[in-house]
Amino acid sequence: MRMKKVAVLAAATLGIALVPAAVASAGDKPVRESVTIPMEGGWSAKGEITYPKGAKGRLPVVVLLHGSGRNDMNQTLAPGVATFTAVTEAVTRKGFAVLRFNKRGVVGVGPKLSDDPRFINFPKPYEQTVRDAAAVIRFAAKTQRVDPSRIYLLGHSEGTQVAANLVADPAAHGIRKPAGVIGMGVVGGERPAIIYYQLIGRVLGQLHEEFDFDGDGRLTPDEITGGLVGLPDAAVTQFRAILTDTDKNGVVDIDDEVEPILRQASGYDNYPNLTGFPQGFADYLTDFGRFPAPVQDLPKYDGPVLLLNGQTDAQTVVRGAVLVDAALTKAGNPDHRLITYPGVSHLMNVTAKYQPELGNPDAAVLRDITTWLTAHR
Repeated sequence: MRMKKVAVLAAATLGIALVPAAVASAGDKPVRESVTIPMEGGWSAKGEITYPKGAKGRLPVVVLLHGSGRNDMNQTLAPGVATFTAVTEAVTRKGFAVLRFNKRGVVGVGPKLSDDPRFINFPKPYEQTVRDAAAVIRFAAKTQRVDPSRIYLLGHSEGTQVAANLVADPAAHGIRKPAGVIGMGVVGGERPAIIYYQLIGRVLGQLHEEFDFDGDGRLTPDEITGGLVGLPDAAVTQFRAILTDTDKNGVVDIDDEVEPILRQASGYDNYPNLTGFPQGFADYLTDFGRFPAPVQDLPKYDGPVLLLNGQTDAQTVVRGAVLVDAALTKAGNPDHRLITYPGVSHLMNVTAKYQPELGNPDAAVLRDITTWLTAHR
């Protein structure tokens, strides 16, 4: 068995008088202004503020907070796939400004990375992400086009925790209480449990749901053959590497035989020092785990909240969003809503649960975001 192949399979993983703003028509091209946002330690993030052409006065603004990784301002994931481009276009058409920025270490769209190691590998990487996001919000509040009393945060994945950490105690971060929070692909649960599911649990889930036809927890040779039908060649190869009948009894026990193979291949028992991940990832996981999860911090915020999660999200499973929404109810938040989408995965696109393809947010997701924002402007 090739451990590298198994690891790949497991990881595919701020008042100012309000002046109404003109709402752009669908055919209008927005105004795009490049900005440079100063941050700590000598880093300045390139970004862009986008707003409707012909808009008057100061505008409500949505600040976009990325998922984990070195993402550019568009959260470019592949050619033609840029999560935040689609969100920006939809939101701007409804009369809002949008502020996007490159994460620390990213110098251009692509993403293109700095060659200065100080900005690629740095101590306390998640804390720095939170501090950088606060700097962006402070920048937005001072921008001529922006109404600082109507700053909304929209976070995706890691960004949902960043937003929660900020709104739990805005003053501690030098920002005023945001006007609202939108979370897409909500981080939920204990950090090791999240990583376990991403590396191991989702693979076991696929075997139980799509291979184990009789539901007995064991795979016969015929069940394995049938489960592999229609899968990409690379996935077939990876599955064959883990479907090992270690006790030679003619069947593969999913939980007793496959789980240990995945655990060993991923190095999960050495968490956060996982196998096959880039330098600095263990430091990120440790730092990320020092901060409260959204289920702990978001209930400290009494402003409007919209939670969006795909029902087949295999990275931030829908149950996390359900628990956050329940915590908001328990805390007495008067204005929160959870929307879940069947057949929608982590990038908020419609795709297969266990063999997801990269894609932009579905039209229904964009419509729900803009409808909510319009109702809360």
